[in-house]
Amino acid sequence: LPERDRTELKRRKLLLEVTLKTYWIRKGRAFSTAVARQETELTPEMIATGSWRQLPFKPYNFSALGLPPACGHLHPLLK
Repeated sequence: LPERDRTELKRRKLLLEVTLKTYWIRKGRAFSTAVARQETELTPEMIATGSWRQLPFKPYNFSALGLPPACGHLHPLLK
């Protein structure tokens, strides 16, 4: 459609333009069908044997919030 006709149809609400997005998903270089369990703790046994060098470790999330502190108590009259 010419631009003039398209704007006229939009103004009358007879035309609705929709944008479609498509994505191509392909296997990457780290693709695997087996799920590898990542280690979360470094133990003294791992250090002594040197096995920690071949194990995948889970990265730390330093921006995660911790649990809220459990402090305070109810007033005796509110119990």
